[in-house]
Amino acid sequence: MVVFSTEGRAMDWIKYRLIYFAFSGLLLGIGIFSLIAWKMNFSIDFTGGTVIEYQKKSDGSHFTEKISSTITQEQAQREDAVITRFESVGPTFSKEIFMKTLTALIIVELGILLWIGWQFKSFQFGISAILATLHDTFILIGAFSLMGHFSNAPTDTLFVTALLTTRAFSVYDTIVVFDRIRELKRKVGGNIYDLANLAVSQTMVRSLNNSLTIIFVLVALVLLGGKTIFWFNIALLIGTITGTYSSPFIAVPLLVTWEDIKLLIKRR
Repeated sequence: MVVFSTEGRAMDWIKYRLIYFAFSGLLLGIGIFSLIAWKMNFSIDFTGGTVIEYQKKSDGSHFTEKISSTITQEQAQREDAVITRFESVGPTFSKEIFMKTLTALIIVELGILLWIGWQFKSFQFGISAILATLHDTFILIGAFSLMGHFSNAPTDTLFVTALLTTRAFSVYDTIVVFDRIRELKRKVGGNIYDLANLAVSQTMVRSLNNSLTIIFVLVALVLLGGKTIFWFNIALLIGTITGTYSSPFIAVPLLVTWEDIKLLIKRR
């Protein structure tokens, strides 16, 4: 059943929620397998150590060397090559970065839960939003685990920046749909299933237009942005795509499923 409005008939998006969940489950399963099999390709930001890029004096070719311990630039000097890049991170500093990253993620999750729960007067909205952002997070982490194994994509502080940035984008998109559900409930009433379908139908074009604008820019940056920020742009691109997908197809179906479970419990 779907509702009618002055804007026409809403498409029955929620009817296909099992397909959305199955598709997301497949992506998450691939990512989990990669994490178990190959883990992440952590950069020295998290592991500590030294990365040196050399340019050979003979033919001008470049090569990179990664050392697990910290050394000085004088110790890294070679007679046959010139150092063009030198990075060294101590184990204490790398551990501090890891703990700050973990703390930031926890604070973000709690902030999302409390703020959305307070705004919508219901924690089921907040929990649905958090599950959707966790969905985006683990897909991005799984993707970088795969690319770290096959393409040497680094998990560094830029990756963490991209992760937090795209989570904010995903939450914003989710709140737009949730706010429309709340507005429709107040204006026209009805059950959550019908309201969710209408809300997704009314916000879909706006969401796609916003997302495609960002995606086009990110694709240009991936192709033309250079090697230094290449993987950062890739992370932003993946996160933007998953965030666009998860708002209408994960967060909203989770909200409806939550309500269905509550009704079943009441009937028993």
